[in-house]
Amino acid sequence: MITGPSLLLLILASIILIILLTAKFKLHPFLALIAACFFLGVTVRMPLPDIVKSMEKGFGGIMSYIGMIVVFGSVIGVFLEKSGGAMKIAQSIIKLTGEKKTIPAISLIGAVVSVPVFCDSGFILLSGLADKISKLSNTSKASLSLSLATGLYTTHTLVPPTPGPIAAAGNIGASGYLGTIILLGLCFSIPVLLVTQLLSKKIGKSIITNEIQNMDSVEQNDSSSMPSLTNALIPLLLPILLIALGTIIRFVGIENEWFNFISDPVVAIFIGAIIAMLLLRPRAGDTIKNWFIEAVKVSGPILIITAAGGAFGGVLKATSLADYVRQWMTSGESDDIFILLLIFVIAAVLKSAQGSSTSAMVITSSLLAPLIPVLGWDSAIQFALAVLVIGGGAMTVSHFNDSYFWVVSQFSGMSARDTNRSFTLITGVQGLLVLTLSILVWVLFV
Repeated sequence: MITGPSLLLLILASIILIILLTAKFKLHPFLALIAACFFLGVTVRMPLPDIVKSMEKGFGGIMSYIGMIVVFGSVIGVFLEKSGGAMKIAQSIIKLTGEKKTIPAISLIGAVVSVPVFCDSGFILLSGLADKISKLSNTSKASLSLSLATGLYTTHTLVPPTPGPIAAAGNIGASGYLGTIILLGLCFSIPVLLVTQLLSKKIGKSIITNEIQNMDSVEQNDSSSMPSLTNALIPLLLPILLIALGTIIRFVGIENEWFNFISDPVVAIFIGAIIAMLLLRPRAGDTIKNWFIEAVKVSGPILIITAAGGAFGGVLKATSLADYVRQWMTSGESDDIFILLLIFVIAAVLKSAQGSSTSAMVITSSLLAPLIPVLGWDSAIQFALAVLVIGGGAMTVSHFNDSYFWVVSQFSGMSARDTNRSFTLITGVQGLLVLTLSILVWVLFV
């Protein structure tokens, strides 16, 4: 089997293959990742039966962890969206903060809603809110739209149970530290949101938006048909609280079988999904079954991309990459900070090349997985920072080949040029800030 610099070149070639197949030839990421598995396995001269076995092991391994989490998380998201629960949360935050603090308020709305709801659908759902607030408060609609978009984007890449961070954690073996990842992701989100609010306010002032006919605007949501704020918040916050509290209790040395059980991410998010189905009832003419079927449809594409990323990671683990990197690391030619920078750059290149943050996180974490034992990272904070650096890279940057870029442009009324010089710029700042925070925390606490 090939090793040494030639192996690194072949791994690089497999990444370039993924980028070309997805970005240039518009092939689905699942097929691109599977093709890369075979390409890498054959070119490094891996025994042919081992290629398939490695792919199966990687595919099944990641699905055994992330599969149910993604489905249950999608159930919460769909029920919040369809019932009007997400809009209820948004309206309540605006009412609490007041119209004078509309930019921080709508940023917070985005950050909260994007934990269970994908940022694309979250922006479509809430973009009408930005239009109404702009008219009521005399605030720039572009500033509000940018603040909403970047608020959604922040937690989309940093805070589980969003699929990207969940997949990255599963790939690198950090599933046992999900609570730490959530807590640290939330801590990182605060300064990131503050910076994006300032930039959104400053840049958005000079942007003129077009009027958009938004079918999901807040005016078309009948308040009487929405669930109560309590019913909307419980399915969203309870799983996060259970996971976080489980991490804290284990950290202080308390062992309780039942609490360990309900704070397991799969069980906690399942509880949230069941509560969502009980509290967020369909309107007349719709059924719980239909909403559940839609949640399964939403989770499908995420699951197959993530599983294919696991297959790619399985092939990588079967190469001699770990042994080669072990020699490199023990020679003193690199350190942990350099590895963090490398992880960030790989995720950023993948994001910029093929558009999907989730795909970038899946592929980057698959590349990192074989190196974890070599690097000697074994603490919760090390795993959490690895996931957050991947997330930071995966938000750098959103531009013309990212579906979210076009959602923001079309539903905010900003031209593609204005979206590029505002939203794209801010996403670059977001990613670099996450990298800076990660390195700072690593230096101080690891």
